Amino acid sequence: MAVMPEPKTMPSTEATDDAGSALAGPSADASPEAAEARSDGSLFWKIGGIIKTIRPHQWVKNVFVLAPVFFAKDLFEERLILRAIGAFGTFCLLAGAVYTINDIADAEADRVHPVKRHRPIASGRVSIPAAKALAIALVIAGLAGAAYGQIWFLVIAASYFVMNLAYSFKLKHIAYVDVGIIATGFVLRVAGGGVGTHIHVSGYLILCTALLALFLGFGKRRHEIAAAARAKKQRAALSGYSAKGLDVALAVTGCATVGTYFAYTVDPDTKAYFGSDNLYLTTIFVVLAVLRFLHLVRSRPNAESPTQEMLSDGPFVAAVLVWVGVVVWIVYNLRPT
Repeated sequence: MAVMPEPKTMPSTEATDDAGSALAGPSADASPEAAEARSDGSLFWKIGGIIKTIRPHQWVKNVFVLAPVFFAKDLFEERLILRAIGAFGTFCLLAGAVYTINDIADAEADRVHPVKRHRPIASGRVSIPAAKALAIALVIAGLAGAAYGQIWFLVIAASYFVMNLAYSFKLKHIAYVDVGIIATGFVLRVAGGGVGTHIHVSGYLILCTALLALFLGFGKRRHEIAAAARAKKQRAALSGYSAKGLDVALAVTGCATVGTYFAYTVDPDTKAYFGSDNLYLTTIFVVLAVLRFLHLVRSRPNAESPTQEMLSDGPFVAAVLVWVGVVVWIVYNLRPT
């Protein structure tokens, strides 16, 4: 659900973050943009750098925390919505902490990267001491918020944080294990959402989440392999992958995702719970989204990541929004008035 080390072997970013290339560029000090940025020391400029460092645009991945509420027919219950928002906020704080820690560790390498040199910490917009204080504050706030709920929610949130740090510093270098860690992160989000809202999470939801996250992760790696081949440069982390192996992984996880979702929609317990036999019709939108993502992986060679592209791709977003609308219509038995 979720993008790498530059010329030095350094930690990159949260397990669900998008990977960049390892191409070296000119010094940040020689950059006109960096020179202009360094000349502005206003408070709003610094606050903007802090916001950019914690990557709020990446928090869309944490909507998986809300999945248990959505499929529990409790989407409009205020008490559960407040709990879900609290769980969502906890994961956003911890994700922001991981991004900040990664950028602190990567600062030296990022300064010689053609794109990442403009990141706030690498460019000097956010100082290292300020970034360390920010990371500590985010971790404390995130874990304190998690501790306010059930003990198991704290365990899940802490596991998510520790796992992402392990990914960033070590596990991202192990082919296929790295994508498995990404998928586990999404599963922990869903599990955290269930525990945080006191809603039972079905095995189908866990399995669909894991398969979908694996599918998206393999898609990212397949795109990176193609981009590295065109640039004739490849970072060490991709050496354990092959285009053929990733094509097979994409086919298997894509079909498994669709198949598992369809099995869920036709399961007798599902039909009885939602009081409808028509949920299976929404499978077509899952198929369309899967096919569209595969198209983005293969047709956007200059994109930074297909997982970022899909969030701004009209057909993909349309398929997801229509799926959401139809599911809400069926699950909540909405009728025209």
